[in-house]
Amino acid sequence: MADDSFAHPRLARLYDPLDPDRSDLDAYALMAEEFEACRVLDIGCGTGVFALLLADRGREVVGVDPALASIDVARAKPGGERVRWIHGDATDLPPLRVDLATMTANVAQAIAGPETWHATLRGAREALRPGGRLVFETRDPARRAWEEWTRENSHSVDEVPGVGPVESWVELTEAAGPLVTFRWTYRFAADGEVLVSDSTLRFREREEVERDLRAHGYVVEDVRDAPDRPGREFVFVARRI
Repeated sequence: MADDSFAHPRLARLYDPLDPDRSDLDAYALMAEEFEACRVLDIGCGTGVFALLLADRGREVVGVDPALASIDVARAKPGGERVRWIHGDATDLPPLRVDLATMTANVAQAIAGPETWHATLRGAREALRPGGRLVFETRDPARRAWEEWTRENSHSVDEVPGVGPVESWVELTEAAGPLVTFRWTYRFAADGEVLVSDSTLRFREREEVERDLRAHGYVVEDVRDAPDRPGREFVFVARRI
């Protein structure tokens, strides 16, 4: 089930205005070129920023996400008709043969349950053609990123077109082993409504991810740095056997 930040219609419409800098996607776009990927599956596509970027560059793109509200936002964007949008996840995809499957931003970590994680790796593999690649990022647990997730570090008030001022902040609620839970709060000045969204991420060690990939029929070709957060994340490039 998707978090309310993506699944609640009012919050889904805030995602792009509150996070307009998506330079983190540049590395993925370059890898699509590097691997000469004509057909791409964007797992956890959200509001479709990356899927539409690739479609604008002539790729055939399928975007899948469990949050219908986010899919609705993506579908309504200019060029949205060029992407095949699927409400669901990688565990129940129709037959596909893509060159590249991606999980950008926090998607891989948001798949926190072990069973769902393993099912996602299987589903992505089934969607890939032989020799196709799965690319995704996960934060290095050693950097303890969650210690920076405080109201003091995140509080902001943003003017959202058509909505008005929106106050938002994040607070850590629990860090238990590999699972980290946090809460985003949003206050709408126009009517005073306050909405919250709780999220849990799993911080996997590099060795654990590599082991899982091998177990599901991938060869780990490379583990790269994330250009937007150097030294803080692992970017896995895994090829389907």
